[in-house]
Amino acid sequence: MQTAESTKQVPTSAEVAVVGGGLAGAGAACVLAKAGREVLLVEREASATHKICGEFLSTETQGYLRQLGLDLDGLGGHVVSHLRLVRENKIVATALPFNGLGLSRYRLDEALLNHACECGAQLWRGQRASVSEISGSIDLDVQNAGTVRADTLFLATGKHDLRELRRNPDTPPEDLVGFKMHFDVESSQREALANHVELVLFDHGYAGLQRVEDGRVNLCLLADGGWLKACGGTWEGLLEELLRICPHLQRRLSNATPLLSQPLTIYRVPYGFVYDPPADSADNIYRLGDQVGVISSFSGDGMGIALHSGVSAATHYLDGSGAGRYHRQIRHDIGSQIWRTGLLYRASRWAPSQRVFMGWAGLMPRSLSLAASLTRVPPSAVTQAMRRML
Repeated sequence: MQTAESTKQVPTSAEVAVVGGGLAGAGAACVLAKAGREVLLVEREASATHKICGEFLSTETQGYLRQLGLDLDGLGGHVVSHLRLVRENKIVATALPFNGLGLSRYRLDEALLNHACECGAQLWRGQRASVSEISGSIDLDVQNAGTVRADTLFLATGKHDLRELRRNPDTPPEDLVGFKMHFDVESSQREALANHVELVLFDHGYAGLQRVEDGRVNLCLLADGGWLKACGGTWEGLLEELLRICPHLQRRLSNATPLLSQPLTIYRVPYGFVYDPPADSADNIYRLGDQVGVISSFSGDGMGIALHSGVSAATHYLDGSGAGRYHRQIRHDIGSQIWRTGLLYRASRWAPSQRVFMGWAGLMPRSLSLAASLTRVPPSAVTQAMRRML
């Protein structure tokens, strides 16, 4: 296995350069390297890191990881089979239409990066990359390592844009702030969360709560920037107010111990973005993950989209279809899913619609299971992508 420590020099050229070692980039690198292609994978983090994410692996996400050859069972995730929708003191519960898995990005991303190396990709860690020239080939300036000329670029930098290849969404991002924190909770609350993901609605946003590996509990939430300011502009102030207005979260997190030195935060994410390539776009630049589509966190399937895009891009490259055809296909695969999730997300944002939503869910709890199915990558698209891998 090649790692940052064992890789002494970045090559001056590569058939494919993958910038970004998250699920989309590492997944694509696995497919390409297994096919015998020369792959340089550039990851800006020098070691495993936590990422802001609900850390819920859908059945599609699990299927892709297993198909890539990852030993998912050995990573110790927590099986999630049920959903609780919570607002104030009202709770609606239902079985999910599949078994999800709670697993931290800290553990999952590192395992997939290592697996990409085992498949034959060359990994360079702790290095930032920028594009200096796009012509017939692509020149990448890799921090402290010089210029790499690549025939093809897979852009998988997540929510972080390269200056030269910005996404430019049609509408500006909303004033929303995301937070994530892992907790060690009381044993009774850990047991109450067994096999459940909880989606908690409040007047200024929503939060997700579930177990991941080793008994940890992940709290991931999205809140209005104005409300954060009203809470003093700090995580401590926001959490104190959130526990005051959400008795359910107060119960879950009573006497809980934070397990991260500070919360992870993110701001102004362009939810609803789907990449529409211009007519003159280069046919050797493939966008993956959040660079091709950003689904609202309400759905919990950002990881599914990341892996689907990574696998689809790699297989389109391998059969010579080109980036243009890939981008048309991925828009078809994820556009409706992102749109439907956006509707649910907007309904969850405001107090009046939250009450309607809770009333509807209370009358028809199984409709929550249907909503979970409609906000996933379509089964036909997954099947097609998996077949192309074979």
